[in-house]
Amino acid sequence: MALMITDECINCDVCEPECPNNAISQGDEIYIIDPDKCTECVGHFDTPQCREVCPVDCIPADPGHVESKDQLMAKFIKLTGSK
Repeated sequence: MALMITDECINCDVCEPECPNNAISQGDEIYIIDPDKCTECVGHFDTPQCREVCPVDCIPADPGHVESKDQLMAKFIKLTGSK
């Protein structure tokens, strides 16, 4: 399942550089996560790095983009060309 950033985001700038897939970018008012690039760090790390560094805990799972670990791994392989 891809992650999302809620309007509780304080634009602290710490999550964007932590994303190994470059899925996080500055939106009009808060940071946003591209669900086509978000793998919840599957393939890179054991836990989502954006969640690890977020000081306000505003990065829940996105109910609009439900994916299994296998689907996230397939997305990781597609994005990185890794196996």
